[in-house]
Amino acid sequence: MHNLKTFLRTTLFGGFLIVLPIVILLMVLNWMFEAVTGYIRPITNLLIETARINEFVASFFALIFIILIFFLVGLFVKTEMGKLSFELFEKKFLAKIFGYRIIKETVLQIFGEEKNLFKAVALVKLFGNETLMTAFVTDEHSDGSYTVFIPSGPAPTAGFVYHVKKEQISIIDIPVDQALRTILSLGGGSKKLIEKYLSSLQ
Repeated sequence: MHNLKTFLRTTLFGGFLIVLPIVILLMVLNWMFEAVTGYIRPITNLLIETARINEFVASFFALIFIILIFFLVGLFVKTEMGKLSFELFEKKFLAKIFGYRIIKETVLQIFGEEKNLFKAVALVKLFGNETLMTAFVTDEHSDGSYTVFIPSGPAPTAGFVYHVKKEQISIIDIPVDQALRTILSLGGGSKKLIEKYLSSLQ
């Protein structure tokens, strides 16, 4: 009887561990789909009214249309004329909008090939005790002090900028994108970060 209970419990728990991530994934995908379809609602409504198709098919074609626009814009800016045109438009209009540059640099840091926003990963003793905070170095000064950005998980673009003395900071030799993943996962995967810190103390 005990073996039967153990078998049922472990089997049930094993199935739960397999099914739950799938359910969560489907929930996330559904949330993303609803968020995207909300933004493309005008296009969807236009397709429904003109082509007489159901909402799901209209949303699918509207999404394909948006992806096509991304592709065409990317194709255009790969040309010399497109690149110059966008740089001019960015300089004259977009760069003057508050917050545009930091949003662009953050997006490029996370998804793009440019790695110039965060110079290094660090652990900072911000409060003068042994509490460590994950930080990203954004500037280094002539007196040896640093300017760091400490994000508020799980959103890597939200947080605070601090100017700290060199005694308060330990530069950690790990890739920036790896440290960003620990922010997105609310600290999950920080083992490598701490191991690097501890090895630097030896």
